Amino acid sequence: MAYQGGYPQPQYGGGYGQHPAAAAGYGQHPAAAAGYGAYAPPPQQPAVNPEIQNIFRNIDKDNTGRINNRELQQALINGRGDHFSDTACNLMISMFDRNKVGTVDIYDFEKLYNYINQWLQVFKNFDRDASGHIEESELTQALTQMGFRFSPQFIQYLITKNDPVNRKEISVDQFIVTCIQIQRFTDAFRVRDTEQKGVITIGFEDFLGIALSMCS
Repeated sequence: MAYQGGYPQPQYGGGYGQHPAAAAGYGQHPAAAAGYGAYAPPPQQPAVNPEIQNIFRNIDKDNTGRINNRELQQALINGRGDHFSDTACNLMISMFDRNKVGTVDIYDFEKLYNYINQWLQVFKNFDRDASGHIEESELTQALTQMGFRFSPQFIQYLITKNDPVNRKEISVDQFIVTCIQIQRFTDAFRVRDTEQKGVITIGFEDFLGIALSMCS
């Protein structure tokens, strides 16, 4: 899927974070669509690209047929020469883990692999100096093109949050996590901003529920 000025979207559902079963209705049995008592054969998985099969085998060090966050982390390097963070790997595994067991199979991994590559392309588009990092002006441009109008102070906060020592740049894995978190909070905010004023009143428990859901 080509990047078109918005967020890359996971391809396992009809929108970000949607469980595969959601389209058929929560808890609906596969045979239900064919009528009560009708037999519905299990869906056939499409063939996985041979290149991705080889990548999967190289990452699957324990040969379980599934990849966990640690194995994924060892395979991903950011522009600083460091492995992707625990936060980034946990987030991406959870997004594509259809069975909610903390790992992905080869079919989940193919979608995850394509998703990461989409984000890498987004990152490269805004990393104008090819430094392997996004600096303040580049981050501002990226978020503006994605439709956000943040103040310079908030952009600097995002930089400092990810780079507390130097306070000047963020790596690709930090960029991915930051963008996904901003989108999640934006979606939660938009649902409550029924008058589209950009301002909401929110109860404490509702606020906590949103914040805690972002940590899972």
